[in-house]
Amino acid sequence: MTFTILLPFALTFFITAIITYFSIPIIRRLGLVDDPKLHKHPGIIHTKIIPRSGGIPLFLGIFLVSIFFIPVSKVTIGIFLASLLSLIIGVLDDYYNAKSRDISPYLRFGVNILCAAIVVGSGVTIPFITHPLGGILHLTIPILPFHITLGDIIAGIWIIWVMNMLNWSKGIDGQMPGIVAISAIVIGILSLRFPFVDNYVFIDANLSFIIAGAALGFLVFNFSPAKIFPGYGATSMYLLLAVVSILSSAKFATAILVMGIPIIDAIFTIVRRILSGKSPFLHDNKHLHHILLRFGYSQRQIALFYWCFSAIVGTIALTLKSESKPFALLVLLAIVGGALLFLHFSVRYSHEKDSS
Repeated sequence: MTFTILLPFALTFFITAIITYFSIPIIRRLGLVDDPKLHKHPGIIHTKIIPRSGGIPLFLGIFLVSIFFIPVSKVTIGIFLASLLSLIIGVLDDYYNAKSRDISPYLRFGVNILCAAIVVGSGVTIPFITHPLGGILHLTIPILPFHITLGDIIAGIWIIWVMNMLNWSKGIDGQMPGIVAISAIVIGILSLRFPFVDNYVFIDANLSFIIAGAALGFLVFNFSPAKIFPGYGATSMYLLLAVVSILSSAKFATAILVMGIPIIDAIFTIVRRILSGKSPFLHDNKHLHHILLRFGYSQRQIALFYWCFSAIVGTIALTLKSESKPFALLVLLAIVGGALLFLHFSVRYSHEKDSS
């Protein structure tokens, strides 16, 4: 257990922190910066020029340690190839953002689909889910040509969803790395409950703690006031987190629970944008963290709120049986969804009152 948890976790933490420290001036010299005067994003809250492309040290930290702790296989080659592809399109997006231009969100989404297809094609799938009323629903029956199963489709959708959902959860300094670290630790602990009967479980446990170490190593420089931003290239890490949540069975519902706030906030955002006649791909400043800022909370307070909530829900999820998790998801949806509706209408009412 020490070999599986402490060594890769600690190594990744220190390697990522060191790479991040030395990459900050290099990224700045390369012009991969976020200038609020040039980057016209409605959700921007910083006022100084900050280096971005934090996805580079995150990927390097994870990859360098994985070379020694993750066995080479079709699956690992596939997931790191997809992660590298996601990093490349992310760094390109960071470069064009620095030039006050954006890569089309539809092109980025297309690359997300390609990355998910590479991962699923390497053998990552969801073979079954636990039925809320008891029993197991098998998802391995082919429903499309080339033996594509329902589990493959759900796995692909989940990977794309996590990549985009967590990308929306980096608007506050330190917010995203904390969520990723807590999620990875919870998934890693759950993986340790299963015997290492195959490479999937071994890869899953090791990679989970490697991801957690990288996220915390980066957090040292991303906590408010941030010295570097994750940038879109951090989707390379989100993809790996999505993979470990489904690589060996029985963690899918746990991953949804521990990432409950950003998931529900993302669903709320998509529905809100569609109902207002806007594309769900277009940016705005109405995420939960933006609303909390309007209520006077600081970036540190908001980040700590996200971390604490994820840690509490993740701890609860570890104690629940599989049959109880769907009910817990409904309770979480009701609480967080209701809070989002209340806060959203409170902000709108305050704005209308001030305008009148």
